[in-house]
Amino acid sequence: MKEEKVILKAQFNPKVKTYWVLSPALALVCTIVGIPFLLIWVPIGLMVCGRYLASLECVLTNKSVKLKSGVLNRMEKTIPLDKITDMGLIQGPIMRAMDLERLTVETAGSSAPGALASVVGVVNAREFRDAVMRQKELLAEGKSDEESAAVGGAGTDASISGAEGIALLREIRDSLHRLESRAAGE
Repeated sequence: MKEEKVILKAQFNPKVKTYWVLSPALALVCTIVGIPFLLIWVPIGLMVCGRYLASLECVLTNKSVKLKSGVLNRMEKTIPLDKITDMGLIQGPIMRAMDLERLTVETAGSSAPGALASVVGVVNAREFRDAVMRQKELLAEGKSDEESAAVGGAGTDASISGAEGIALLREIRDSLHRLESRAAGE
């Protein structure tokens, strides 16, 4: 079995830590009785959320999406690309104000309704989602790992689609072959 190659590793926005602390804090304020608990929640929440953020990992490989997280309870999921049916982006009002998005992964055959996995705070979540879906298409078409890696690397440039990137690489390869032929003939 071939080893999986990392195509793209997600980065996380540090603002997500504030979001995780702020959401329960708003719930405590709304209950009025919970206001005194804010003095306990804020420092503990900042510490725990900081550790949780440090434990987050989201990686796209040539065959799957790998998610890792957890401080006390560690979670690790490997989602094969061929099982992914949809990747969604969710953004509530607080998330919108903080420029954060929740990236959800839905798969075929999952027993529970809704997303199999979700992660908040991926920097350029739309580009990450698009790179996953491009890699899924390449895997379905039976493309080689080299083409997958080339497209994954080009995935950060939104102006070049997967097919255009491959066509461009082939054109560059052909030009190099012609130059080598001319140099060998001289």
